[in-house]
Amino acid sequence: MDEKEVLRDRIIQVLKTIYDPEIPVNIWDMGLIYKLDIDDNLFVLIEMTLTAPNCPVAESLPLDVENAVKNVDGVANVQVQVVFEPAWDIRMLSDEAKVELNLI
Repeated sequence: MDEKEVLRDRIIQVLKTIYDPEIPVNIWDMGLIYKLDIDDNLFVLIEMTLTAPNCPVAESLPLDVENAVKNVDGVANVQVQVVFEPAWDIRMLSDEAKVELNLI
């Protein structure tokens, strides 16, 4: 595994520690992270969404993600962009999340 793959794995593990306060599932397994790119300078770009545009944590959750990823060893810098296309829906949940929520 190269350096970027190792860093990506570490970032995903950190993202799995961040939860939407309304749903007892981490944001990675909820499917809220649409894009996780790492360039050659180890700058991380994350595109994420929210369960709804008027989500109560619309201001704080992206900042939580940014701060958590900035603290991952090896990350040079991080930018978090909130997008709403495509709109999030329940089909984006991972199988693990569906089990946790008793959906399968």
